[in-house]
Amino acid sequence: MDARLVLTAGKRCSVPQARRCLPRVRRCLIHKSLRHYATQDTLGTIPKASRKQITVANDDGRVNWKELSVTEKAARTTQQTFNLGVILTGLVMTGGCAYFLYKEVFSTDSKTVQFNRAVDRIRSDSRVKEVLGSGHKIRAFGEPTWNRWARARPIASNTYKDTNGIEHFMMHFNVEGSSRRGVVNLHTFKGPGADWQYKYLALDVKGQPRIYLENTDATPEKKHSSFNFLGMQWRK
Repeated sequence: MDARLVLTAGKRCSVPQARRCLPRVRRCLIHKSLRHYATQDTLGTIPKASRKQITVANDDGRVNWKELSVTEKAARTTQQTFNLGVILTGLVMTGGCAYFLYKEVFSTDSKTVQFNRAVDRIRSDSRVKEVLGSGHKIRAFGEPTWNRWARARPIASNTYKDTNGIEHFMMHFNVEGSSRRGVVNLHTFKGPGADWQYKYLALDVKGQPRIYLENTDATPEKKHSSFNFLGMQWRK
């Protein structure tokens, strides 16, 4: 007889009958208790879901460092080292590009600044306008190439330092106006801590005399007066 029927029958039993049913009820209760604990033990020992092996390619940092094996720790270290190298390389390249841009475009020593300053002088000079044409129509460009875009043409230049420590910069480029075209030659120099100065800035147009916008060699020197005394020439 099932123990549940004995406990829930609702009928009165004699003492002998109860004694005969008691061992059966005990066995039933013990069986249910064992089955309950066995079920709880089974649920408590369910293995955790397995995860993929961590490698350099698939590591996303979600797995805690303490849970990694030796091989997985080596993979994560390699990945992080590579990422750090990429970041440092990017920073170095960015710094290099910024330095190059400053030296070539914004610095007073750059070829671009020297070129733009010379072009402004050419366009504003009245003698140049008479030979080439209107100033705002004068365009300047580098060496003739197959590229029709004027800004893409290279500009010939040279920088050197003489034995006295004086830095020299030389450049020539082409100019073209509404009437004629010509070639501009310039030579600037500067000493330590000084600014750039023109040695000469000249325009050569075929069939026309050279036009000097700057020429230190042609700067008139101070004339000294002289007189004769006792058959000798003396200078004041």
